[in-house]
Order: sequence, then C-alpha cells, then structure tokens
Amino acid sequence: MNKTELIDHIATKADISKAAAGRSLDAMIAAIKATLKKGNSVTLVGFGTFAVSQRAGRMGRNPRTGEPIKIKKAKVPKFRPGKALKDALN
Repeated sequence: MNKTELIDHIATKADISKAAAGRSLDAMIAAIKATLKKGNSVTLVGFGTFAVSQRAGRMGRNPRTGEPIKIKKAKVPKFRPGKALKDALN
C-alpha cells in the first residue's frame, strides 16, 4: 500500500473526503517527525512506538577503492510494534 492508497482507505473508513484524509495523514506524519526531532518518542497504544536511536560513529570502507573512511554518528528513527499489532498478524 502506498500513500495514495492509504488516503483512499482512510477517506472510505472515516467517511470523509480524500482531501481531508490527505491533510489528516500529512498532519500526523508532521507531528511524528516534529516529536522525533525533539528527541521524544511517540506511542500509539495498540500500534507501536516511534523513537529516536543514536548510531555510533565508526570506521568503514569505500567499496570502490577499499580506502578506509570515517562514518559519522547519526540519529535514526526506530519503530517497535505493539502487542496488539503483533497479535493481529499472527
């Protein structure tokens, strides 16, 4: 399912227009991004938790030349599914 299909599904299930469903989805994504950018987590009970994790800097290799390169530390988003979501899949 892509974003357009998700918007169609939301519009159908919530009985709202596709434009309103698109704005709602965009607002939810923006809120999650803003919260993660502040370093906080977003928990949707029954669905899962979005959080930020710190990946340490390390040494790597350029695959083309084999030359060692330094890879900077980075913040990466993580998602942990909730119990209800796991149970729905099994």
